[in-house]
Amino acid sequence: MRCVLLDALGTLVYLEPPWVHLAGVLGIEPDERLERAFRAEMSYYRDHSDEVRDPDSLAALRGRCAAVLSDKLGREVSVEGMMAAIRFRAFPDAPPALTELRALGLRLVCVSNWDYSLPEVLERVGIRGGLDGVVTSAATGARKPDPRIFRAALELAGCAAGEAIHVGDTVAEDVDGARAAGIEALLIERGGGGDIGSLAAIRHHLNP
Repeated sequence: MRCVLLDALGTLVYLEPPWVHLAGVLGIEPDERLERAFRAEMSYYRDHSDEVRDPDSLAALRGRCAAVLSDKLGREVSVEGMMAAIRFRAFPDAPPALTELRALGLRLVCVSNWDYSLPEVLERVGIRGGLDGVVTSAATGARKPDPRIFRAALELAGCAAGEAIHVGDTVAEDVDGARAAGIEALLIERGGGGDIGSLAAIRHHLNP
């Protein structure tokens, strides 16, 4: 095994409930209506994130997302207010796992359905330096489970499919997608039920 590919959201990082933070921004109590409005915004973002490949297109998408949020909530929410509510954090097991895997001489690449700003997000949560590269669907023009995004990650890592393992939190996008590209895959479920329950367990699944 020469490289480990890792999903971002749900694997390396998590999103704090943004509707709770938005309630604080707006000076109201969080409720189901606020959550539904933010989930609608999140869905719209996911559907259009691959269009974002530079600062201008990112600003444009954020403006449209804020409009969706405002419409669903029935009151205006600025882009600044929306972004203040979106807070990513690294899972506690991510930094030590990346350090350990690197010490084993493995190449580490994050591969995710995300816009071009993912490296900045990973830097902000403190784990970008633990990775050798980042591959996004926006940059490659292919979303997981499309094998092309995995092949782009392999090329960046300088590894063949048989020399890699992919770790992610979804069956369809991560496990099935990686296997379609000829890559071994592990499903991470921190609550139990997956192949591994922590990133620390990856080392037990590394073939020579």
